[in-house]
Amino acid sequence: MSLKIGIVGLPNVGKSTLFNALVKGSHAEAANYPFCTIEPNVGIVEVPDTRLAPLAEMSKSKKIVPAIVEFVDIAGLVRGASKGEGLGNKFLAHIRECDAIAMVVRFFVDANVTHVEGKIDPLDDIATIETELQLADISTVDKRLFSLEKELKMGSKESKIMHNGLQKIKDKLYAGENAREADLDSSEKELLKGLGLMTQKPIIYIANVGEDQVAAELPVKTTKKFIPISAKLEAELSELTIEEQKEYLDSLGIEDSGLNQLIHRAFEMLELQTYITTGEMETKAWTIHKGDTAPQAAGVIHTDFEKGFIAAEVVPWQDLYAQGGWSQAKAHGLVRTEGKTYVMRDGDVVLFRFNV
Repeated sequence: MSLKIGIVGLPNVGKSTLFNALVKGSHAEAANYPFCTIEPNVGIVEVPDTRLAPLAEMSKSKKIVPAIVEFVDIAGLVRGASKGEGLGNKFLAHIRECDAIAMVVRFFVDANVTHVEGKIDPLDDIATIETELQLADISTVDKRLFSLEKELKMGSKESKIMHNGLQKIKDKLYAGENAREADLDSSEKELLKGLGLMTQKPIIYIANVGEDQVAAELPVKTTKKFIPISAKLEAELSELTIEEQKEYLDSLGIEDSGLNQLIHRAFEMLELQTYITTGEMETKAWTIHKGDTAPQAAGVIHTDFEKGFIAAEVVPWQDLYAQGGWSQAKAHGLVRTEGKTYVMRDGDVVLFRFNV
């Protein structure tokens, strides 16, 4: 599975500059991936993972394949987008296709870059975008509620669950809040996930700051948790090697690049993790949900692996690396044989046994 994050924001907030820097800064070789011929506004970015190189060295792997994230540079939203202003429906359709939203909010000051609203006001910008997304979701919810009326009269159990969930969401949206704040039970969440409501998607707020603001406290008091990123700084970092990036960030008093912070936050919000396979052909990270069982993890490689799952040989990556390989780890009793109920852990290295 891959993670798709839509980068949204008002025009002239630095979205495209940030997108280009993030994609270029990952040093990903598009030819490594089976879907490298994609729309120009979608970029493939490798998930930073320090576990892969040592395991690849241990296994003498021919290549390393990190987990990936797709970033989508979505056209700038303007006030009235929910009614078709600007790129309107196209903009909203692109957001619906994403797993999470990264909202870029302008904090930097530059007299040469005009602000679409005529002033720099981060909280007002957020309100504008969220209002447009809420209005679009209201339209979607109202239409679905109307279409459910007939099904409700027929006594459909699923329709009743959906109706209850939609009504909870509608109440939040009409109160100027987001769908993600509705208190849905597990059945309602499952039945409504196909609606693609935008305000139900996890959202990450990015403060696009000046280079001198990256390590400073943001000049806005809010309960929203921002990741401070300088699109200009990220563009500079994208031209450097990994070692040079670390030196540069250290000199600025910054622990991690904006790209890494964004990816880690997305994984955390979407409750994702990775397990690893390693051998002579490749060392590869696979993205799964926290709570996934061994058969579900096997299914990420191929659906036949899940269907024919027998067992999984599992070892924490640190133990495997410390022992220098599978045979040594087995000799020390560190490799476990797990069945269908085993819940995967981040950093597990796995060999699956299956029937085909």
